[in-house]
Amino acid sequence: MIGLLLAAGGGRRMGRPKALIEIGGERLVDRGVRTLADGGCTKVLVVTGAADVGVPGAEIVRNDAWETGMGSSLKVGLAALPDECDAVVVALVDQPDVTAEAVRRLVTAHANGAEIAVATYDGKPRNPVLFTRRHVAEIAAQAHGDRGARAFLRTRPDLVTPVPCDDVASPADLDTPADLAAYRDR
Repeated sequence: MIGLLLAAGGGRRMGRPKALIEIGGERLVDRGVRTLADGGCTKVLVVTGAADVGVPGAEIVRNDAWETGMGSSLKVGLAALPDECDAVVVALVDQPDVTAEAVRRLVTAHANGAEIAVATYDGKPRNPVLFTRRHVAEIAAQAHGDRGARAFLRTRPDLVTPVPCDDVASPADLDTPADLAAYRDR
């Protein structure tokens, strides 16, 4: 199982790349890698762009077109998957409350036969998302601008296994300095 952490953005609204933001002395990029690894991913790829970051325990994949949006990061990351990869868990660097348990639930759903497993919160699909290798090309083809796998998932609901994660994680993301301040103050 491969983990793919999308961490290439410049954090326009945040004023700096989110990957470098520290919470409790840990950068968000390191936290994301740890979450994926602790959740059952044997290898983690990190897509970088705006900030060149080294991440212990992860392989860095550079997205030179990071300014075009998350879709390009997803494409670059999927293109870097090793041949032996049977499934990938995709997570976003700016969601610090996604937990290893949420990732583990997706991995378990896959082990039980799910081709696509999506974390849900209040019944709504969010991140992280797991999908098998056979869907990589089609997902990459539909990833554009700030759209990642969502377009594909909406066209193929028959393949999606919802995985409730409300009790172990939150999809809340940190987009602005106010979001970050509120997160730190809680």
